[in-house]
Amino acid sequence: MIIDATNMDYRRLNDEIRKTDCCRIENCIGQRFIGSGMKNQKIYISGISGNALGAYLTGAEIIAQGNAQDAVGDTMNDGKITVHGNIGDAPGYAMRGGKILIKGDAGYRVGIHMKEYREKKPQIIIGGKCGSFLGEYQAGGIVVILGLTENDMPVVGNFPCTGMHGGKVFIRGNIDGVRFPHNVNVSKATKSDLEEIMPLICEFCDTFNYSLSDIMKEPFNIIVPDTNNPYKQMYVAN
Repeated sequence: MIIDATNMDYRRLNDEIRKTDCCRIENCIGQRFIGSGMKNQKIYISGISGNALGAYLTGAEIIAQGNAQDAVGDTMNDGKITVHGNIGDAPGYAMRGGKILIKGDAGYRVGIHMKEYREKKPQIIIGGKCGSFLGEYQAGGIVVILGLTENDMPVVGNFPCTGMHGGKVFIRGNIDGVRFPHNVNVSKATKSDLEEIMPLICEFCDTFNYSLSDIMKEPFNIIVPDTNNPYKQMYVAN
């Protein structure tokens, strides 16, 4: 089913999506909440997706051919979101499960408040670079930053992993100029570390037509919480 989103607000657009198991949205012009909370649909998007693409997603699959704005996969529980362009800030906010694949760059606060529970382990992979506060207050899940964008920007911005107390962040390439907080450990990824993320990297390569051998020519770094120096923050005085 083809849905022409021209002059269509997000409520009506989502109503039309719910009528079908598989659809292609043409002329998307920044509508918010596309696919929000959906479970069984497969959604293709041509155009620019607005804020909160796939928010509260519960198993549906979304494939966006263009860019997407802020909060991709906000509080996502399951399913998959693929974006063939760039995205804005706070992708995967409080994400609890599922997978987000981004070909290009991301804004601030990638993976903020991500968490995991038992078999649910959310995953985000960014093909390009990302802004400040990567993995802020991360409590679980995996974030992979490949840094494939060819520009002079650092692979990540300022204050990565601030308040991180769970999960793992992988960053490909040189991170010598990146300043990390004292509550995390930064090291070169081992063979066993890479085995954990290899299926995700292979899926990224297959999806966006990248060479796995080229990507693996650069070393990966892994960032995890320091259990001997855990993050502590008092919000109120006792």
